[in-house]
Amino acid sequence: MRVLLTGSAGFIGTAIGEALEAAGDEVVRVDLMLEQAHGATEPPPGTHRLDVRHADEWTGLLAGVDAVCHQAAVVGAGVRVGDLPDYAGHNDYGTAVLLAAMHAAGVGRLVLASSMVVYGEGRYACPDHGPQVPPARAVDALDAGDFENHCPVCAAALGWELVDEDARLDPRSSYAASKVAQEHYTSAWVRQAGAAAVALRYHNVYGPGMPRDTPYSGVAAMFRSSLERGEAPRVFEDGGQMRDFVHVSDVAAANLAALRAVTGRRAGGYAAYNVCSGEPVSIRRVADLVAAGTGTGIAPEVTGGYRLGDVRHVVASPARASAELGFTASVPPEQGLRELATAPLRA
Repeated sequence: MRVLLTGSAGFIGTAIGEALEAAGDEVVRVDLMLEQAHGATEPPPGTHRLDVRHADEWTGLLAGVDAVCHQAAVVGAGVRVGDLPDYAGHNDYGTAVLLAAMHAAGVGRLVLASSMVVYGEGRYACPDHGPQVPPARAVDALDAGDFENHCPVCAAALGWELVDEDARLDPRSSYAASKVAQEHYTSAWVRQAGAAAVALRYHNVYGPGMPRDTPYSGVAAMFRSSLERGEAPRVFEDGGQMRDFVHVSDVAAANLAALRAVTGRRAGGYAAYNVCSGEPVSIRRVADLVAAGTGTGIAPEVTGGYRLGDVRHVVASPARASAELGFTASVPPEQGLRELATAPLRA
């Protein structure tokens, strides 16, 4: 299979490219190489450097391609209003340009990197009043140190449950809104172009090759960087936020499974899948595991601070990806996060 891989120089794209080649596939590597993600790093040899928003730059690259694996995106929390144009331009307009170019070139199979941020808050239930859909957490409550979502009937703290792919989409940041738009453009393209696509909703990806100390760093890498400076990792809220952390090698495996599935899927097929470890972990536990892996003896600091774009709990169900793609993560967070403490990171 000949696969065009965008975002190929990123740490996720690198892992996917290596996995594809190990499986005997041919990879056409494409990257924008945004400075905030890559710094002054030059793209690896053989990488085509282009702007995803420029349709003419796709000419020729799609010839003979069986499927596109679209990883290129501006990522991060998107906490500044001024970030909006970058997310809309690179993620949404760039994806629309790519989809149009694919149709013009007769390429009708796509795997899209999406994110769990499309869900906004996760799934919640009150033990007495059943499933609940909480609104955005109030600033005055956050300022007072009340970080939980509460039942609108009895005001009890809501418990979290696994989120499946049929959950409503409720983005809470500009980045999240851009990922929802990417999915919507993709599903529209599938119908209009007689194509097929899979969207993979990544949870918190970590592993060797992560960038350090940039807006693209995951929280686990930021914890590690603090420890390397001799500083305590700073944990927001009370550290009880529940997440799923998935190793980059498992993300690569999920992409291979999705590419195999989408090339065999009939025209008009579109599906989204959670890509997760299936082993929920609190943010405080993440900090503890990374700290333990460094052997520094430095304990994390729970700050009580917060970011308005963050949600309290969002933990995915791995069931659909397992049943339909045959994908099950192999690296448990308890192992992988300890190993991250000494894994090579990107400068």
